[in-house]
Amino acid sequence: MSEAPDDLVVPRSIAVIMDGNGRWARKKGWQRVRGHEHGITAVRETVTECARLGVQALTLYAFSEENWSRPETEIAALMSLLKRFLVEERPTLMQNGVKLVHAGRRERLSPEVLALLAESVALTAGNDRMTLCLAISYGARTELVDAMRAIARKVAAGQLEPEAIDEATISAHLYRPELPDPDLLIRTAGELRVSNFLLWQISYAEIWVTDLCWPEFRKQHLWQALQAYGKRERRFGRVPS
Repeated sequence: MSEAPDDLVVPRSIAVIMDGNGRWARKKGWQRVRGHEHGITAVRETVTECARLGVQALTLYAFSEENWSRPETEIAALMSLLKRFLVEERPTLMQNGVKLVHAGRRERLSPEVLALLAESVALTAGNDRMTLCLAISYGARTELVDAMRAIARKVAAGQLEPEAIDEATISAHLYRPELPDPDLLIRTAGELRVSNFLLWQISYAEIWVTDLCWPEFRKQHLWQALQAYGKRERRFGRVPS
């Protein structure tokens, strides 16, 4: 199928846990890093198709806080791929009107990664077709810790009364408060867990899981996710209609 089905329901915001790169490579007898390399093709096609369909925000789980515990050689390879991505995918971002932003802690990222990230963010800042958020050195629990610390500092400074803290206050202090909460969470490689990803934001997201590993994911699989999403009845805690 080369054209998108007519029955797609396009969410405002999508989040993706890009799982299975290493498993896919191992099945082929390759080193794990080759799975990550091939995963870039899936990223490019997913970003391009989401922008074409009218998705407003796409958040990709690129590197978690927990990933820092992986072998140093794998971390180095992943950071090298990230640097390459930040440069080589700039034409794709610009051609599709995609604005790039980052979510996550910055302290453990190298100066080289931070510099390239800043360049790509600045280059794409004027694009308004879709926002691509790369979650790098990201963990949902650390995000909430950082938000609580920011709120606590305001309380200590007398800028905020404790009684005034509500859900909107917490949302406003997350890494990317300007992005809409994901309507749809996609996870590849068949795992049935959210892996410390956007715990606050996905409270009412619909979840779609595929057994495909991320390097195999293409636009037709995105369409399948959107078709499934369109059949869901989103209740947000209410009684079914």
